[in-house]
Amino acid sequence: MGTKEKILAKALELFNEKGYNNITTRHIAAELSMSPGNLHYHFKHSEDIIKILFSELILKMDGLLNKMKAKENKTLEDLYIFNYSTCEIFYHYRFIFINLVDVLKKIPEVEVKYESINFSRRKEFQLIFSDFQKNNIFQKDVPDFIINSLTQQIFIIADNWLTHNRLILKLNKKMAIQSYTLLMMNLFYPLLNKEQQKLYEQEYIQ
Repeated sequence: MGTKEKILAKALELFNEKGYNNITTRHIAAELSMSPGNLHYHFKHSEDIIKILFSELILKMDGLLNKMKAKENKTLEDLYIFNYSTCEIFYHYRFIFINLVDVLKKIPEVEVKYESINFSRRKEFQLIFSDFQKNNIFQKDVPDFIINSLTQQIFIIADNWLTHNRLILKLNKKMAIQSYTLLMMNLFYPLLNKEQQKLYEQEYIQ
């Protein structure tokens, strides 16, 4: 691992543990037994580190979405794996969501990307939902306004579940990912056809 990668890894660890507002490049340098000047050679400001970490998050989600879109015969299990993997990725970069308002306010470049992604993701999710209807997983007569609402609900939960866990449930990583994956999955239950609802109850409701 090169110096730049070590800085990014340590920064992510510290941001996740102590919060974006409590960590500076000096803290990161000290944890790496590195001079601030050496760190600043790679990253002048902590905001520069955030931009790269945010880009990493987006790339991982792009990969996950592309894999899901490429599947021809999507199943209920595929939907569960997608949601679980999403929660894993978000947990890995959890400081971004726990400090989302501050991050967006302080780094306009990230705010612009965030807004753009929300727009493009909406279309991608609706295409995926359409595939689930074609594959007889979702009911075929679900109104468009419900599908549109579902997309918005997913975004709201995805962006805020980490804060909710930190403040309310306080679950460890494994339990948090399992719990909030199921919470996300429950949004889809009313859209499933009767056969898939029974399968859902057997596989995921305990």
